[in-house]
Amino acid sequence: MQNEDGQEIKSRFFLALQTLKNNREIRGVSTFTLKYKINRRNMWKLKQDYNRKLDVAWLAYLVSDYNVSAHWLLTGQGDMFTKNTKELK
Repeated sequence: MQNEDGQEIKSRFFLALQTLKNNREIRGVSTFTLKYKINRRNMWKLKQDYNRKLDVAWLAYLVSDYNVSAHWLLTGQGDMFTKNTKELK
């Protein structure tokens, strides 16, 4: 079973993806999975069951390519995005 911190990180991961979609940075989760050659079924299973393991590379993709704050992803503190990026409204 995954600890609470790990589950919160996964929750923030999916919140960031949804925010990117809402801000039209990506068209949807499929855009993200196709770009990084991620099996969509694995992503769907993770969203349904937070006890599954999250590939940490997925976090790195958000940080490096979409300016999601690594500090926010890991701790929940601060802004979701680094400077010059749309904020969650």
